Amino acid sequence: IPAKYTCDGENTNPPLEFLDVPANASSLVLIMDDPDAPSGTWVHWTLWNIPATVHLIEENSAPLRVIEGKTSSGQNKYGGPCPPSGTHRYFFKLYALDVPKLELPSHSDKAALEQAMEGHIIGQAELVGLYSR
Repeated sequence: IPAKYTCDGENTNPPLEFLDVPANASSLVLIMDDPDAPSGTWVHWTLWNIPATVHLIEENSAPLRVIEGKTSSGQNKYGGPCPPSGTHRYFFKLYALDVPKLELPSHSDKAALEQAMEGHIIGQAELVGLYSR
């Protein structure tokens, strides 16, 4: 992951392009987390209610009317990689859902999001990026 998208740079989200989204998808969910964090998996970003017609998240932005959930830092926005030491893996997980909207408030965390998605996932993909300090 380029330093620009981390706490050592601008700490803005990278651009992400989604290809081959299932034709029957109604919405998308994106979760970015770090399973290598010393205190357990650290959630850096959650987005839900992304229209299935969106195939690109621009750098330093989130699509309109999309909900950004609570991260491990307690904020409702992207928080870039900032590992204490060593190389960490950052998983960008994209889920295609069969429902147009999840009725979750923005203060919801990853666990609540995963529970709300249960039974609605019709496709998924992941991208893994690395960052070291």
